[in-house]
Amino acid sequence: MRSLASDNYAGIHPAVLAAISAANVDHAPAYGSDAITEQVVEVFRRELGSEVEVYLTFNGTGANVVGLQSLMRTWEAVICASTAHINVDEGGAPEKLLGSKIIDLQTSDGKLTPELINAVEWRNGDVHQSQPKVVLITQSTEYGTCYSPAEIRAIADASHARGLALYLDGARIANAAASFNVSLRAMTTDAGVDVMSFGGTKNGAMSAEAVIVLNPALNISTELGFIRKQYMQLSSKMRFTSAQFIALLSDELWRVNAAHANSMARRLVDGIKDLPGLVITQPTQANAVFAQLPATAIPKLQAHTPFYVWSEKNSEVRWVCSWDTTPADIDEFVEAVRLQLS
Repeated sequence: MRSLASDNYAGIHPAVLAAISAANVDHAPAYGSDAITEQVVEVFRRELGSEVEVYLTFNGTGANVVGLQSLMRTWEAVICASTAHINVDEGGAPEKLLGSKIIDLQTSDGKLTPELINAVEWRNGDVHQSQPKVVLITQSTEYGTCYSPAEIRAIADASHARGLALYLDGARIANAAASFNVSLRAMTTDAGVDVMSFGGTKNGAMSAEAVIVLNPALNISTELGFIRKQYMQLSSKMRFTSAQFIALLSDELWRVNAAHANSMARRLVDGIKDLPGLVITQPTQANAVFAQLPATAIPKLQAHTPFYVWSEKNSEVRWVCSWDTTPADIDEFVEAVRLQLS
């Protein structure tokens, strides 16, 4: 099966799989006390800054809950876009496990701005109202759009001016950095992000995510270790997760994988953008394409290649390319779309 449903559908990159196999030798200390995990921490510090702290996790939802918990108390709130993963795609896990309020803001493209953040009003110190504590942005966004480093810096400055921490959901941080052809650090540490989740699974890994503290002044590293354990995100055989990130971060494999996925999305857009009855609804800046097309065509195309309907009301669909999407995959799907719309 070839799919445009999600980059989660793709398999493991051969280099990552080889790294897992190479780590499968003899015995090693458990729970992150092994040499491979020590190495991956240094690899992340090379990419993001010498003082970052790294906490590997199993999945994106777990990473976000652990990362946010380190920044918030139950009476505090997180500000995010209404389309944010924590708001609509994590089964209510952040609200259930954190016990905190989500303040979701309407946006047309999934991106927050300093103006939107500053428009949120609250009675500071009033025990009758949840107190905003964190601003969360997603990179790339759930609409496939991307924040530039300058946009993130502006959001960081606005957040910090109001006493709020900036958290970045980096499930597809690789795609965003590849889109702007900048370093991972330029989009995170240097842009003023305080804590982030770093996604590996959508970039060719298998169940490999991380919570990374970028701002050492927060002094939350000790707490994060306990939080990760309580939320069942501490792997006993962590060397296999660590090995995957070493593979992705070596020779910029993360960028190669992301840039390829992004280029396949652009190839798809180029092939369909002028077809009658089809409208591209969002800028294609990463590896996702959003489009409106006749409702009758959607199930027929899904029978050809699986994908998700983003909005049934608007007949809007989402097509996501992966590290292993091929030009042939795209060209065959483009032809299928042409046949349905001709």
